[in-house]
Amino acid sequence: MSKLLQWSLTAALAGFLFGFDTVVISGADQKLQELWGSSDGFHGIVVMAMALWGTVIGSLFGSIPTRILGRKKTLLWIGIFYSISALGSALATGPYLFAFFRFLGGLGVGASTIAAPAYISEIAPANDRGRLVGLYQFNIVFGILVAFLSNYLLSDLGENAWRYMMGVEALPALLYTLMVIYIPKSPRWLFLQQKEEEAKAIIQEAYSKEDAEALIVDISSEQDNLPTNESIFDRKYRFILSLAFLIAFFNQFSGINAFLYYAPRIFEEGGLGASTALLSSVGIGLVNLIFTLIGINLIDRLGRKILMYIGSVGYIISLSLIAASFLLEWEGLALPLFLFLFIASHAIGQGAIIWVFISEIYPNHLRSAGQSFGTSTHWVLAAIIPSLVPVLFATIGAGVVFAVFAFMMVLQLLFVYFWMPETKGVSLESLAQQLLIKE
Repeated sequence: MSKLLQWSLTAALAGFLFGFDTVVISGADQKLQELWGSSDGFHGIVVMAMALWGTVIGSLFGSIPTRILGRKKTLLWIGIFYSISALGSALATGPYLFAFFRFLGGLGVGASTIAAPAYISEIAPANDRGRLVGLYQFNIVFGILVAFLSNYLLSDLGENAWRYMMGVEALPALLYTLMVIYIPKSPRWLFLQQKEEEAKAIIQEAYSKEDAEALIVDISSEQDNLPTNESIFDRKYRFILSLAFLIAFFNQFSGINAFLYYAPRIFEEGGLGASTALLSSVGIGLVNLIFTLIGINLIDRLGRKILMYIGSVGYIISLSLIAASFLLEWEGLALPLFLFLFIASHAIGQGAIIWVFISEIYPNHLRSAGQSFGTSTHWVLAAIIPSLVPVLFATIGAGVVFAVFAFMMVLQLLFVYFWMPETKGVSLESLAQQLLIKE
């Protein structure tokens, strides 16, 4: 295994914990509402969505440790937060204490969406950047699959099954924390800290002599012309900022997080029994994993835009069919099949693209702040939309909710066609300049 792949895989394991932490709550969802006698509103906003609000805070402020402490140290602290969150959630004695520890895990999730893609994009060669950063997304969906499977296997352990579901995450969290200790710091971050010799040593260790020399020249050239006192909100970065906002906005208005949080409940709404619904959730995780693998293997071959076209069309078809199945009360296997198509469309499109795209469009000195803007947009919506799902399902119905998501994906298709640039195979330094010229 090459050193670049080894380092990328280690950083990408933050995505496994992200995926596991996000979805593990779905197995405890209805049990916790029954146990604590919560209303739909309280359960959705406090118990279920508190981790997402933690993620919002983590994504808003995660750029600060990512910039000051560095990508590596931030990844280390993320592992510590995950470990404490898992153990605390499992031992919680009430909804408020449970929400606090879920919030702590959310901080780790939010910060990881900045630090991990930034770290991998900054060590990866341009031609392999999509595939290597895509390992983060692969680990997210692998974590989702393992969480669904874990929930299913632990569901028969009695009244306290939910505690085992929540606590088992501590094991991979501790392992990840230990592994991060042994990866090097990001060389591009070291250049920004004027630690050029340390940065050059890492690049020379990972690249061939010719490639290392070319990369050092590119980074040094940008460093020599580095502007001072810049902000991502400066006028010349307006186009880049709009790209980050729109791709994050459409990611969440596909309904993906709402679905992942409430998969068993959605299946039951569609007429499946509780046990069958939980098992069907494992199928969702498997489909997600398979099509994510396809996506990250195609991202550097076909490019980002082609995958977004494929995903957008798949979204529109699947979400329209899901809406129709609820509105027209179709029974049988129709709903699970449509939901599998929805997950496949997400995995090969937005799922494979979002963390790669947001991590590569900003110049090096503004990457952490720029990613914070894009990921916080993503997570604000990811907190709001799932927290409203129980209430929306009870009032306007699941069919209308999915119809709205389908319409939003028509708008995403227009964004990809008219607005989104292709970024495959371009160095980070060249890409930042190209996007500034386009603006």
